[in-house]
Order: sequence, then C-alpha cells, then structure tokens
Amino acid sequence: MVQQNAVPPERSGRIDTSVPHSARIWNYWLGGKDHYEVDRMAGDQYREAFPGIDDLARVARYYLTRTVRYLAGEAGVRQFLDVGTGLPTVDNTHEVAQRVAPDSRIVYVDNDPLVLVHANALLTSSPEGRTDYIEADLRDPETVLEGARKTLDFTRPVGLILSGVMGHIADYEQARGIVRRLIEGLPPGSYLSHHDAADENPDTNAAQDDYNDSGAVPYILRTREQIEGFYEGLELVPPGVVRITEWRPDADPGTVPHAGAFGGVARKPSP
Repeated sequence: MVQQNAVPPERSGRIDTSVPHSARIWNYWLGGKDHYEVDRMAGDQYREAFPGIDDLARVARYYLTRTVRYLAGEAGVRQFLDVGTGLPTVDNTHEVAQRVAPDSRIVYVDNDPLVLVHANALLTSSPEGRTDYIEADLRDPETVLEGARKTLDFTRPVGLILSGVMGHIADYEQARGIVRRLIEGLPPGSYLSHHDAADENPDTNAAQDDYNDSGAVPYILRTREQIEGFYEGLELVPPGVVRITEWRPDADPGTVPHAGAFGGVARKPSP
C-alpha cells in the first residue's frame, strides 16, 4: 500500500534560501540536485577546509544501508522510524528495508520545508508495505511518537533511525534525553541505529566551526565517549560503537579507512 495523502501542497515559500541548510548541503555532497547556491558555497567552503567530506557523506550513507539491511534481515524488524531523514536520495530507508522484507512499514520525520516538498519520493512503497511522512521536530519526541503510532504498531519492535542528526542538538544532556524519550516510547525488542560525526580531526573541527558561523543550524561534533552515551541502557549489537566504516563492512565502494564518525546498533531489552 502507498500512502497518498500525508503530504500537504508544496510550501516553497517557507524555504529560506538566504542561509545554508545541512540537508541541502548533504544532498550536494552526495551528488544530488536539491540545493541552492548558498548551499553549494557552504559545501565548497567546508570541502576546502576538509577535503574528505564527500567520502564521509558517502560512507555515512553506506552505513545507514548496512544497518537497515541488518535490522530488516537478521534482526527481523518490520517497522522503521527514521527521524531527521533529510532529502530523498539513493537507497532511502524504505528502499533498503523493503528489498529485504517487502511488508516493512516506514515513517519518515523531518521539519525542513524542502524535505516536505520532496516527500512524495519517500512515500513510494512495495504493495505489501507502507510509508508515511510526518512534519515534526526532533526536539519534540512526543509529537514524533504520536504521529508514528498512526502507521506503526507499537506493540511490535521498531527500528529507530537517527542518522547524523543528534549533533544538531547543541546541549549534550538534552540530546541524550531526546534519544532516551524516543526509545522509552518504543516497545521492548526495538532497535536504535545511530551515528554522528566525531570531534577528533583539526581539519574537520575548523570546517565545522566555519559552517556553524554561517547562519545555518549548528552541528556539534562530539567525542567517541559522548556518542557512546546515546546507547546507555541498550544492548549493543557486535561490534558495538565503532567507526561507521568498521560496522559490519562489506564491499561498499568509496569506503575510507578512518571515517570521522562513530555509530552502532543497539536493542532495547525487556524490562
């Protein structure tokens, strides 16, 4: 089944093209077409300070693909909640999950008007499955959970996807609280797939500082230990929280050996 009525009419008037936006810059680095001149300028400036950013963008996408493939396959998850999904690109969560399990249900969440405009690309689905889109803010987990319940069965496990988004929450304890509340709202046996960029490379740090000064929503780089803190109380799937290139790697093209981002997959245990 394909959800047809979740997206309101286009709201292009709400799109601010005067400041760069992370979702559009990420789309630019991935070779997409949904970006503006201000995003390309910011993306190019970031690339000058940190030439490896294009590789990092690609390997982060491959990491998402591998974790969703694991959840839909080995872990047997049939429902996914992708929060902060960003702009549609190659191998979106529903495409990966439904290749493994066609009956998978996926709910996407974002608060970017441009993502809303393009959300129809996220609402394609296998006949057996279903997709939906919620316009909501990561900082409001209650609204996210309430909206997701309209499509997902919260008596069955859900795969929560937080792909490179928690750095947008500047306060670390607030960020951990958001993740904790989202996990609390999901049933036992649910999983978290998450990654964030790391505070470990002077070039990356300098590029990120310049980006944060551009007027865009800042992104905070965090230490590996801080990233590990998002998994407190969960059962980590081997190999644990590692560099995203080291999480069950396969023959992904373009993989770099020491990507400056860490992530993992973890299961919510029974009480």
